Amino acid sequence: MSILHAIILAIIEGLTEFLPISSTGHMILYSSFAGIASEPFVKLFTVAIQFGAILSVLVLYIKRFFRSIQFYIKLFVAFIPAAVFGLLLSDVIDSLLESAMGVAVSLLIGGIILLFVDKWFDRPRIDDSEDIDLWNAFKIGLFQCIAMIPGVSRSGASIVGGMSQGISRKAAAEFSFFLAVPTMFAATGKKMLDYFMDGNTLTTDQWQLFAIGNVVAFIVAMLAIRFFISFLTKYGFKVFGWYRIIMGLIIIGLLLSGMQMEVV
Repeated sequence: MSILHAIILAIIEGLTEFLPISSTGHMILYSSFAGIASEPFVKLFTVAIQFGAILSVLVLYIKRFFRSIQFYIKLFVAFIPAAVFGLLLSDVIDSLLESAMGVAVSLLIGGIILLFVDKWFDRPRIDDSEDIDLWNAFKIGLFQCIAMIPGVSRSGASIVGGMSQGISRKAAAEFSFFLAVPTMFAATGKKMLDYFMDGNTLTTDQWQLFAIGNVVAFIVAMLAIRFFISFLTKYGFKVFGWYRIIMGLIIIGLLLSGMQMEVV
């Protein structure tokens, strides 16, 4: 993998991690079209650069992380479902990551759902993420597990899950960002551990790619979060829904036309 590939993947991660359009799906599709998807390091890289995105949340919301112990309890409760299902279904998840058609279908179905969520959940009762209780947090964590299917979007699933509990778009989005910290940190740590346990090592050049990727992902994610909160509050999900539908249809069309995508 070249430095250019690393930068592009990091930009994709930073732009899409906190938008409801699936960062994993977009990185799978790019690496497939670029012909680098089969490299073990690339699969590690696409997960490990989430660390840069995690840091962007910590920097932007640093005061929230030092406000109360209750904040961490809610994050822990919301994180439990992903931790359990992630460990139990790791092999299934890895197999799903190898299907470009699966990503395209998930983008399409998720896009259709996003066209209607603003109407389905238009009477929020909770306007501040601090008012989310433990039971709401746990149910949001269950929704987040749906994003283990590539192309679904972790942020999209958890935000919609929050809105289904009567939480406003802004509050649900913020809690989704907070929940990303333990979830993505655990996913990155597990992927790194598995990589080394399989007998792989990292060269100096690969460590440099990690550094570049995380810095780029951090900067881009900072900008994306600021944009998303403002845009979502004003306009809702419909634009993201149409984007997902168009992307899904284009990819399905390319695959059905016979285009080969390297995904294994």
